[in-house]
Amino acid sequence: MQRRDFIVLAGSSWLGFQAIGSLAAPARRVTAAEFTSARQVLRTRFGRIAHIDRGTGDAVLFLHGFPLNSFQWRDAIRVLSQDHRCIAPDFLGLGFTEVAPGQSCGPLEQVAMLIALLDAKGVKKVHVIANDSGGAVAQHLVVKHPDRVHTLLLTNCDTEPDYPLAALQPVFELAKKGRFADEWLGNWKADKALARSKDGIGGACYGDPSQPTDEAIDYYFGPLVESAQKKAALHDYTLALEANPLAGIEASLRQCRVPTRIVWGSADRVFSENSAAYLDRTFGNSRGVRLLEGSKLFWPEEKPEVVIEEALKLWS
Repeated sequence: MQRRDFIVLAGSSWLGFQAIGSLAAPARRVTAAEFTSARQVLRTRFGRIAHIDRGTGDAVLFLHGFPLNSFQWRDAIRVLSQDHRCIAPDFLGLGFTEVAPGQSCGPLEQVAMLIALLDAKGVKKVHVIANDSGGAVAQHLVVKHPDRVHTLLLTNCDTEPDYPLAALQPVFELAKKGRFADEWLGNWKADKALARSKDGIGGACYGDPSQPTDEAIDYYFGPLVESAQKKAALHDYTLALEANPLAGIEASLRQCRVPTRIVWGSADRVFSENSAAYLDRTFGNSRGVRLLEGSKLFWPEEKPEVVIEEALKLWS
């Protein structure tokens, strides 16, 4: 059995994983304190980019969902960083990244920020793993910079035909009024049972009713409601998704030769299951689709072992 197929960590600052078959599954979750201790900040013209940069080997770029941050990938990073260099930034407008004055937080600006981050770190080429609006950024990245991407692993995410997004219309309306941060995220942070309910992010985006945890709620939403500047950047990020951020990209995806794998939670209430089939037939070098029954939009946080399994298969 090769090292990439069976990984057990022991004695690490991010305490261990236990083996299940040929996979690695978390014995316990990485804590916010452990993740914070590993967080770095890079000054760029886009702002101060908060990110994780852990491990050595071929580089992997993790692109998180909205309104989450790189903490979403914590348990997959803990395993994959044993053989790979795992880089997980917080997008402009989300997480602990501090946006420069006047800087837009739209998908194309996110791509430019990612290239600046990789260049600053001397990373020429990456494997990309993406979720939700991070998947929209990943599609632009692979089209604009195909020479920088080894492989692409897409989970539930935006697609060109999946607009307008009915589930996000209330979010867009509140963001236009400058109220989304306080009235949704602030309320969820204050009332974590509400956040996990059928009316909160938990019921909408997680398959497990115990998710997200209290700690994750604080880690995701705390930095987004801490100042007027952070709220404004969040609303800019949000409204950049109102008009189709992938309009006109299909022809370029058909020309894409980057090996691409799609893993999709079939119970997603935001993005249609049909979008997985669309990506499969559209990407020029698709490696097929795997559907996860009962899983919703943010399944990668709940099932890091599936992310690990699919990534290792794609990379091999």
